[in-house]
Amino acid sequence: MPLSEHEQRILDEIERRLAEEDPRLVESVAGTSLTVHLLRRIRWSLLAFLAGFLMLMFFFVSVWIAVAGFVVMVVSAMLVYHYLKQMGRDQLRQLERGGRLSITAALARWTDRFRKPPPGGRDS
Repeated sequence: MPLSEHEQRILDEIERRLAEEDPRLVESVAGTSLTVHLLRRIRWSLLAFLAGFLMLMFFFVSVWIAVAGFVVMVVSAMLVYHYLKQMGRDQLRQLERGGRLSITAALARWTDRFRKPPPGGRDS
């Protein structure tokens, strides 16, 4: 539903005032997209996965550290999957073409393998 002319003028006035009062905020909001935000979250989740793996390697110190590390790994892997799913295939392909993606592209391809049924049906 489009805005009326009056509502559009009010919105333009609010945007103009915001740009005058806080130009840094306007620049940061304009430069951040959903894709950038999700990529940042994916990177943090991958770092958490690595931290969980390192915790898992300390099983000789305490079994509880290893269990906590395993839980961290599972939760961070689920978060990466969720963020990739939220990002969508089109955005991932666009990032892949732009050369801004490496590990995330590999994870996206790996995720797509689980979505597609195996060739030849279930019996093969």
